Amino acid sequence: MQLIQLLLPLYDGKGNAFSSDHYDKIKQELTNRYGGLTAYTRSPASGTWKKENNTIVKDDIYVFEVMVEKIDKEYWVSYKKKLMELFQQDELVIRSTQITLL
Repeated sequence: MQLIQLLLPLYDGKGNAFSSDHYDKIKQELTNRYGGLTAYTRSPASGTWKKENNTIVKDDIYVFEVMVEKIDKEYWVSYKKKLMELFQQDELVIRSTQITLL
């Protein structure tokens, strides 16, 4: 079993919040495709990273998760491109971890 996590930004590059419609649509799409989804939206996660010029960038994110038996890499590569356009991002993290259900 694989846990797929999508790290979705709350704000664009100018600090404007994205519409809740973006997240609602993603919830609906992934729930329809995978039968369920967990969204961590009450307390956004905060992250920081250092750019090449050593400036520190801060980002607030929601984490969406789905569990799948097998990863359809072609689908996720395509879906990531779609999300990068939707959220106007140069990069967006979608990651998977192997899990064991107890």
